[in-house]
Amino acid sequence: MKKLIDSGKIKLILIYILFVFINMSVNRLVKYFGLPLYVDNIGTLLGAVLGGYLPGIFVGYITNIINSTADITNLYYAGISVLVASTASFFAKRGYYDSFKKALITIPFLAFMGGVVGSFVTIGLFGAGENGIFAQIGYDFLIDLVDKAITVVAAYGLMQILPKSVSSLLELTDWRQKPMTKAEIRAAVKAGEKGLSLRRKVVVLISLVMVLIAFTTTLISFILYRNYSIGQYSVICDSTAKTVAMDIDGDRVDDFIEQKESAEGYTEIHDEMETILNSAPYIEFVYVYKPTEDGFLVVFDVDTEEVPASPIGSMMEYDDSIAGVLPDLKAGKRVEPFVNHDTFGWHLTGYEPINDSAGNFKCYACVDISLDDIRLNEISFLTKILSLFLGFSLLILTFCLWFADFHLTYPVDAMTFASREFEYDSAKVLEEGIERLKSLDISTSDEIETLYHVLTKTISETVGYLEDVKNKGEQIERMQNGLIYILADLVESRDKNTGDHVRKTAAYVKLILELLREKGLYQETITNEYIKDVYNSAPLHDVGKIKVPDAILNKPGRLTEEEFEEMKKHTTAGKEIIERAMDLVGDTGYLSEALNLATHHHEKWDGSGYPDGLKGEEIPLSARVMAVSDVFDALVSVRSYKKPFTFEKAMEIIEEGKGSHFDPVIAQVFLDNKDKVRAISEEQMRTWG
Repeated sequence: MKKLIDSGKIKLILIYILFVFINMSVNRLVKYFGLPLYVDNIGTLLGAVLGGYLPGIFVGYITNIINSTADITNLYYAGISVLVASTASFFAKRGYYDSFKKALITIPFLAFMGGVVGSFVTIGLFGAGENGIFAQIGYDFLIDLVDKAITVVAAYGLMQILPKSVSSLLELTDWRQKPMTKAEIRAAVKAGEKGLSLRRKVVVLISLVMVLIAFTTTLISFILYRNYSIGQYSVICDSTAKTVAMDIDGDRVDDFIEQKESAEGYTEIHDEMETILNSAPYIEFVYVYKPTEDGFLVVFDVDTEEVPASPIGSMMEYDDSIAGVLPDLKAGKRVEPFVNHDTFGWHLTGYEPINDSAGNFKCYACVDISLDDIRLNEISFLTKILSLFLGFSLLILTFCLWFADFHLTYPVDAMTFASREFEYDSAKVLEEGIERLKSLDISTSDEIETLYHVLTKTISETVGYLEDVKNKGEQIERMQNGLIYILADLVESRDKNTGDHVRKTAAYVKLILELLREKGLYQETITNEYIKDVYNSAPLHDVGKIKVPDAILNKPGRLTEEEFEEMKKHTTAGKEIIERAMDLVGDTGYLSEALNLATHHHEKWDGSGYPDGLKGEEIPLSARVMAVSDVFDALVSVRSYKKPFTFEKAMEIIEEGKGSHFDPVIAQVFLDNKDKVRAISEEQMRTWG
């Protein structure tokens, strides 16, 4: 197994080397023929399409790192290669490289990354061309459009040649659990999502950290670079000002001011200052000023192409930009070179005092050095820093996400998905759910693995507990139903006419409710739970007869009007008995239906029944069903005061009572299913004799 793993790693490294070699060799070939293209992303595209984000970014980044050994500027375009790889992988995951036509659609997007974004890097490093920024961007985009067209066509062609095993090998995985298919990953991630997903939080966190690091590092680097650059220019500025000061005799300054160009030696000094001005492009102004109370008095000034020299002896007002050093200047003190923003631009200004032979201050030799080059260098420096961070940050971000997926996101989402899939329908389903959870085999060697084992143990114990609760519930339910039938039997033992009446009516009630549901009637009411409650409580419909005197209950002949009134009280008596039971145990489903049955099973559809004279659908559904069942069973059963009717005759009587005694819909459903009714009747006869 170890050899197979090592062999797989070696193959993977060799494939990466191959892709990097493709990038470099094609790029060298294009340069050899002098074409204005790069074509250095074919291998990057192969890695991104076949392997995903991480392989593609890795190949692109390494290619630029290697190329930078020959030309350092390649390093600054590593971020562009990373963006190209990310874009290609994005489209590949959505099937754009499954066909050649769809692959061609990606060319403009890849060209945008390489041409437009890459053009900004070029402009930042070297400045825009003679035609301006927009012309430069447009030109780079058109060139890169051709570049990426060749790249996509070449990469797609190579994909058709490469074995399928290369693609599966390139898909970097580090499973810390049972491997998941793409469909399982999507389902697991979707199951774990609620608001901002864990993966997105990781992306946001890492991105914020990378941005913060990039911003802080760039800011510090920029400040250090600017200070260093200004420091270097300060040395040049200071030494240049001293050179100018050395050429001027302090004892003759007043002569120069009075006699101007006619003063002896004036022209030679002016020519020397002009030579110093032209000695370096960054030296913008060279002049000699004498500070007074009202402003600078011009002693020497040299013309430039943009700014003519000020007349000798003229007065220059003090600029606000030197307000901070003006007191020292008026006092003739030496001032360190300082940054000066005035009407002539952004300069570094140096003032070197010139004294006479007696040591008295006379004037300043002044030099202004333009800092525009520093600004351009700063833009180039920032571009380099940001380009480096872009490529490196995306590489690190992709790796962190890959690592987080296999060590954090996938294990957590898989546990969530497996836990949500539990269904408590049967012991078999529960066992399958536990096995599914155990089969994840998460082994991250951290808190997630501990959580997984705790979750598995907890759910296993919970399932066992639920099975015990279910078994005990079934036992209680059987005991409850048994007690109901015992209570019904106690009533029956007093009523010699009823026999197994309660059992037979319960069977008819269940049949009618199931038939109503099959026809789509009362769908919201007739659920499995409702049928179960009505069926279980049906034996209690005559529980009130326990309060009817035996002489009336078992009288062989017809009852008198007074006796019938007494008999009718068994409905209200049943209501009182069940209400007392409900006070003790609460309002359970089966007791609620038992209350309806015991109270209202003698109500009639036309309102002529008892005890409340309810009419139509005022009568509870269960009681309307019981009315049909109760009467039918009484008709076909032996009574002390009558012989049993035939099945056919009993059905005729039900037909006659439809719409008056009975709910017409319920009665019709009963009549339409004579065979099923007869089967129950005969089965009951065989069972209870």
